[in-house]
Amino acid sequence: MSRTRIAIVGLGMAVTPHAKGLVDLADSVDVAYAYAPSAARRAAFAEKFPFPTCDSLETILEDKSVEAVAVYTPANTHRDIAIRCAEAGKHVLMEKPLDISTARAEQLVAACRKAGVKLGVVLQHRFRPAGMRLAELLRSGALGDIVGCSTIIRLWRPQSYYDEPGRGSFARDGGGVLMSQGIHTLDMMLSLVGPITEIKGFATTTPIHRMETEDMVAAAVRYANGAIGTIDSTTAAYPGFHEEIIITARNGTAMLRGSELLVQLHNGEKIVMEPDRSAGGTGADPMAFPHDYHRAVTADFIAAIREDRDPRVTGEEALKVHRLIDALIAAGKTEGTVTPVGTSA
Repeated sequence: MSRTRIAIVGLGMAVTPHAKGLVDLADSVDVAYAYAPSAARRAAFAEKFPFPTCDSLETILEDKSVEAVAVYTPANTHRDIAIRCAEAGKHVLMEKPLDISTARAEQLVAACRKAGVKLGVVLQHRFRPAGMRLAELLRSGALGDIVGCSTIIRLWRPQSYYDEPGRGSFARDGGGVLMSQGIHTLDMMLSLVGPITEIKGFATTTPIHRMETEDMVAAAVRYANGAIGTIDSTTAAYPGFHEEIIITARNGTAMLRGSELLVQLHNGEKIVMEPDRSAGGTGADPMAFPHDYHRAVTADFIAAIREDRDPRVTGEEALKVHRLIDALIAAGKTEGTVTPVGTSA
């Protein structure tokens, strides 16, 4: 089978795990170009990875042999780049978040659908083996009805992280701990338990950080299936801890902690999947994780193109977590009760 021709756009911090994954997938993927507007970034990338670089997005868009574009640029550039790629007939693999606002994200998703191209979103927690195993257990009914789900995202980012120009701002990132970090775990939570219909919460920027957006959010939530729970998210928890999703169900309890799974059933059965032993990007080094899950995202995206199906995480799927984040922030600002767009109490 011929290899799928793909181009990379964006050669900053986020590109490394993706590029490592593309090296591993060399039998099925041919990287045609790697582009960034900065010559220095292109040169630094070329020293680490065996992919040709180019100095113009137009080079990629005009090359009819390029079937897909993987976009790893800052969030505020995503919509416009994706629309240009879609209009050029290129499938799009987009790093999270879709863009800095849900309105812009919806425009991006609509443009890809209108153009008839695939849109995959990098929410790689869906590809962790422990999470996939838990999803299977829930689908099978082994845990029974879900009555509660609490999600804990206690990460650490030093002030130096937010001192980078634009980081932690609405203009570049679109949000703080929820949009930039918590989005992965929140997406995983929604994929396991389903939509949230009611939120009461708080959102703030603690004295620990100097930044425009929020670094701490706490909320009580009700799910569409009747379950209740909490969301606790921050980047002010030194030195950083693995994210947790704890599901209480009729037949037992499941805890997804980073890449680890522990399920204990009332009948005495215990299901354990060991963690991958990485820091998971929970602390001062946000890139301290293996590239396996990013490789899995890319492999699924390439397979979706070849099999003419949707990727596992589509634009519509990603919009669900964007709307949840909007509602969490709105609840935090008003200290009232909020229903996320697209759901009903």
